[in-house]
Amino acid sequence: MQIKVAIRHMLLVTGSLLLIINIYGLSRDIRVSDFHDDYLIFPNDQPTDFNSTFIDLIRHSDEGDIEYATRITHVVAKGLAHVDWLVYPSEKFNQLIPIWENYFLYFMGKFSGIPEYQRYHFANYRRSLERGIGICGDASMIMSQLLNEQNISNKILTFPGHVVVAATFEDGKQYILDADFGVVIPYPLNEFATSSPEIAKLYSEAGYHMGHFLLFQKIYKENYKQWDGVQHFITNKYYFEKFAYWLKWPLPIFMILIGVLMWRKNRTK
Repeated sequence: MQIKVAIRHMLLVTGSLLLIINIYGLSRDIRVSDFHDDYLIFPNDQPTDFNSTFIDLIRHSDEGDIEYATRITHVVAKGLAHVDWLVYPSEKFNQLIPIWENYFLYFMGKFSGIPEYQRYHFANYRRSLERGIGICGDASMIMSQLLNEQNISNKILTFPGHVVVAATFEDGKQYILDADFGVVIPYPLNEFATSSPEIAKLYSEAGYHMGHFLLFQKIYKENYKQWDGVQHFITNKYYFEKFAYWLKWPLPIFMILIGVLMWRKNRTK
């Protein structure tokens, strides 16, 4: 009898607490308000606000595939700030997902010991843009999903030290889209190794310093891996994130209902 009472109390208290946390989270913004230059890798790299970014990602009626892909490469780049992910505490920019955002991801980050959850990269591109921070993998996952929505064929490419997206258009042209740096590379993959100096020059022309020229001249000579979208790129996290957001509301409600039913059953007896 005492065990049943304890279980009932646990269900009611835990379910109520999680429900209150979820409701509180509706009033919170996962994007921090302070993007001072001291926190940023590049000066004046404050992200554009989420609503403006999301509006700018809407395809124009007169845009072809190449024009759309080129434009949103720059939009995504401006929508993400570059912070040093490993310098600041994981709570600083909500890299550790707050409990009020999703308690599953929070507990995974706190107690699993898995680095990918301690400093979390969202699979869902909308959440990533809402938080407003990212590195090359985040930008590429966002781009891949946006291109998928427009039925533009694409692959995520991982080079040693960098991630980009290769988009293939109806006319057979292939562009490499670097939404992390906001650079569009009009070279197909089979020309990368021989064209790396010309490709690196595009980064210089975009305003990046000589160090980045040398970096990308080296990176794009290396071998790469191809991934068929975000599901292939981060399979386990992709599905766990979907599960975590799908269940975060039903679980506490279910716990409360079971607790109430147990209480009513005991009262009837």
